[in-house]
Amino acid sequence: MGHTPLPGIGVRYDLVTRERRRLSVIAHLDGSRTLNVYRRDDPDDTAVCLKLNAEEAATVVDALLPSHHSPNLLATAELGLVAERIELPSTSYWNGRVLGDTRMRTDTGVSVVAVLRRAEAIPSPGPDFRLAGGDTLIVIGTREGVGVAADILGRE
Repeated sequence: MGHTPLPGIGVRYDLVTRERRRLSVIAHLDGSRTLNVYRRDDPDDTAVCLKLNAEEAATVVDALLPSHHSPNLLATAELGLVAERIELPSTSYWNGRVLGDTRMRTDTGVSVVAVLRRAEAIPSPGPDFRLAGGDTLIVIGTREGVGVAADILGRE
């Protein structure tokens, strides 16, 4: 990963992933971060730009450094909550249906905090958000609740 000082702004860190995706993180002097993911067909044009305050950036860092043995586990908290990735199979009953119809939060107490779809991150999807096969849902809840949520999403 290369880095470039940005006088009066902070530092930009650049990375090219294994999949040949170019991304950069600008660490602003005030502690906030800007995450840019560039388009495959035009590596100078951003496909996704996320602006994170210092607290949000710390949460993302925590999520990227798992503290548990499970490869799907993102983070744990003292409150007994876990954050996990759950992939929605294309064969799922919920493919093409809206998130609210799953009744996941009501029935399990689990919250969907973001959906990853292709190269896009959709934060805080509402109940009218339409799910699609291949989506990865980032969920937070109890270990038991997350397990039940995975079962609900995997229903064919």
